[in-house]
Amino acid sequence: MKKNHPVRRFVLATAATVSGIVLLLSLKPGTDPANAAAQVPAPPPAAQGGAAGGAQAPGGTTVTGTAARTQYGTVQVRVTVVGGRITQAEAVQAPSGGRSSEISGNAVPRLNQAAVAAQNARIDTVSGATYTSEGYRRSLQSALDRASGA
Repeated sequence: MKKNHPVRRFVLATAATVSGIVLLLSLKPGTDPANAAAQVPAPPPAAQGGAAGGAQAPGGTTVTGTAARTQYGTVQVRVTVVGGRITQAEAVQAPSGGRSSEISGNAVPRLNQAAVAAQNARIDTVSGATYTSEGYRRSLQSALDRASGA
């Protein structure tokens, strides 16, 4: 075959494309040490606030919402309410394992800050963490409902 034959060019271009795709697929995403340290551990049983999900904290009430199941794992939120205002929100349970740990490590701190800033469960979804954000909102609303009844 000639050097400039169309079939030869097509075969070479296809081989180059396939080789490039194989190389890209063989790459593994790196892990960020900051995200690895941000994994949220499950709370100790005493920190869940008893059967009603509420406990008296110094100067306020700490309440744990019901665990919200999502497609990628369970989300559970604990809030501290002082004088009717949310002073702290934290996820005591979040999806973990593989990519879920990375997503949770990024989304949970943002959701915690948003809950304190909004003072309610109407918080924005974190981009890339839709299921975690939805579970967080449901558990947060549950915690706020329990706090208002306590």
